[in-house]
Amino acid sequence: MADSVIPMRVAAEKLEVFVARAFQAVGISAAESKSIAELMVRADVQGSEGHGVFRLPQYIRRIKGGAVNIRPNIRVVREAAGMALVDGDNGMGHLVMRFATEKAIEKAQSAGVAWVGVKWSNHAGPASLYASMPAERDMIGLYLAVGNANHLPAWGGLDMLLSTNPIAVAVPAAEEPAIVLDMATTVAAYGKVKTKAQRGETMPEGWMMDRQGRPLTDPRRANEGFLLPIGGYKGYGLALIFGLLAGTLNGAAMGKEVVDFNADDTTPTNTGHAIIAINVAAFQPVAEFKKNVDVLVRDLRGSQRLPGVDRIRLPGEGSHAARADRLQNGIPLPAPLAASLRQLAAELRIAPF
Repeated sequence: MADSVIPMRVAAEKLEVFVARAFQAVGISAAESKSIAELMVRADVQGSEGHGVFRLPQYIRRIKGGAVNIRPNIRVVREAAGMALVDGDNGMGHLVMRFATEKAIEKAQSAGVAWVGVKWSNHAGPASLYASMPAERDMIGLYLAVGNANHLPAWGGLDMLLSTNPIAVAVPAAEEPAIVLDMATTVAAYGKVKTKAQRGETMPEGWMMDRQGRPLTDPRRANEGFLLPIGGYKGYGLALIFGLLAGTLNGAAMGKEVVDFNADDTTPTNTGHAIIAINVAAFQPVAEFKKNVDVLVRDLRGSQRLPGVDRIRLPGEGSHAARADRLQNGIPLPAPLAASLRQLAAELRIAPF
């Protein structure tokens, strides 16, 4: 049964300090621990709860198990004017992707468009974290990744050879918030299944199916089935293509090579990502573009609605609302999550949040 207790709220700054302290306790430098913590807590601030501090105990287990390099040499190994290939040296995904995104932004300043592929990385949190970074610099950001466990078979199959392989796109606006699309190629990301399980909640029908083709709603039985793709066979096709672009193209894991980091704390994952930065100024004046985005947003929001529909929403609105609330009132931590973080603090012999 789901926990009915109102979650405690913790200030983002306080949670950041705790997360950084945890990574320092397992040997990551103070500067890099702070960088990882900032990105992880940013995920919670925007409402991406399955990819924020919820993942901290798992990350620490994998570091302790030797699956992650705590002193990586993150570097560019191939390069041209509008592209680069980054080798993350099995470092924490947040560090690798921050490096890759900054490289894409830098290259797009001169090349107009830059595509940076990544290999030998790890789970890096929600896709929108990195797509949003170019948008903050008057660019359009587009991010793809290979998920860190296979939970999706080919359409009509049973062997799980694909992951949730997400995409995120962030488009800057002028007075309106940026449009930020962040979605898995499955109906639900597996992180949502894990958070449902931790809270003792059931999943809606349509998230998962068992191996006999029946709806699966108990997240504790997730290993008995698989996630369902968005739009049926179309979602399967997107998962395949995104995986080829973010994984195979970069020499990263794809298909049978993908390591289930939920069950394996010792094996490097060779996670692949791709980040594309599109410099708006290369196409037209930035102010003009952003003004036109505003106009489109307002046209969509003001368009005629179906009966019973209270408002038209734009991609990213939920995250913008969560950010405003959580920066003011703190990040909600459900009781099971708070307990797991306190247990981790005790194991690491560090002060809790």
